[in-house]
Amino acid sequence: MEITINIEDPMPLFTQLVEQIKSAVISDKVRPGDPLPSIRQLANDLELNSKTIAKAYKLLERDLVIQSKGYRGTFVHPDAIVNSKMDLNADVLAQLDNAISACKTAGVTDSEIRIAFSSAMNSKNN
Repeated sequence: MEITINIEDPMPLFTQLVEQIKSAVISDKVRPGDPLPSIRQLANDLELNSKTIAKAYKLLERDLVIQSKGYRGTFVHPDAIVNSKMDLNADVLAQLDNAISACKTAGVTDSEIRIAFSSAMNSKNN
């Protein structure tokens, strides 16, 4: 699997990495159970900050595309192919779209929606 990061691309670096790993899984360039480079190794190879790689790996792990096995390393998740095809951001956007439409139908203004959204995002209960 070859990963190429374009620092001129407006897409965040960690997102580029996530998308390329998902693409490699879908195209069968990496298979479930295959090992992935460590965060430190990949950061060195791509000349990126290790925090950028860690963020990408964290998102991939959340989406069950990869799995960390402690000191043994990071591996492609057994369900990675199916999970790589899911778009969590699109799901969230659709849910927010529905909520905003319901609010507007009820007569809530854009400003009130923004304030409520900001309040919900900053809530200590989240």
